[in-house]
Amino acid sequence: MNDEALLRYSRQIMLPEIDVAGQERLLQARVIIIGLGGLGSAASVYLAAAGVGHLVLIDYDRVELANLQRQVVHSSRDIGRAKVDSARDHLLSLNPEVEIDTIGNRLDNDALEKVIANTDAVVDGSDNFPTRFAINQACVKTGTPLVSGAATSYEGQISVFGANKNSPCYRCLYNDDEAPAETCAATGVISPLLGIIGSLQAIETMKLIIGVGKTLQGRLLRVNALTMEWRTSTLNRDPDCPVCSPYQRDQEPSQTSAPARQADA
Repeated sequence: MNDEALLRYSRQIMLPEIDVAGQERLLQARVIIIGLGGLGSAASVYLAAAGVGHLVLIDYDRVELANLQRQVVHSSRDIGRAKVDSARDHLLSLNPEVEIDTIGNRLDNDALEKVIANTDAVVDGSDNFPTRFAINQACVKTGTPLVSGAATSYEGQISVFGANKNSPCYRCLYNDDEAPAETCAATGVISPLLGIIGSLQAIETMKLIIGVGKTLQGRLLRVNALTMEWRTSTLNRDPDCPVCSPYQRDQEPSQTSAPARQADA
């Protein structure tokens, strides 16, 4: 790390849990961000600013006026541009030392797995359940930690899946039949909520890379912005999960018989 980098990241390096060694891990890390809407905007800005060395941005949409209320990585002059291009330019203006790759087309399952392989973490900022299920399956197959967030109306949630082989996956939480159908386009959303959840996704990603603190693996953190109440639910693996059960090894007895969701803590 040169003197400029030491100065840029000095406030993080001051933290004893991070120090120079932790910052070096961030600089050497590769993180994929899928979806450059409200969640991906906040997560990408903070991960770039924090010095994650290699970001891969995936989104096939273009910037629209209705996006700008919450998708703060884009601006009015970007309307009509591909979101990956708009986000890349903003992030490089913030931190030109970050390496950024962009993918602006849809990926099938095989292509998604290939992109995710050899990645330190995936940040899921997508807005529909078929995409989330596909991302989860690719992460399970490649053994890649998944930092999943969602927000609509006044409510948001975040969890970490697959950080180790005892972790539940996203499919343990939702199945195809009961997955909620609400989207921001259908129900609306208050804009700062996306920033809250997206920023938490950035923090969880950094913790995974550096190896500090306690991540949200095995826990679902939810917030209601109207009441500003936070709740944490315990998540356990579903032993019958069609996605992750074939990959689970060394299951602990207490986890094999527990339901995927438990009462709020």
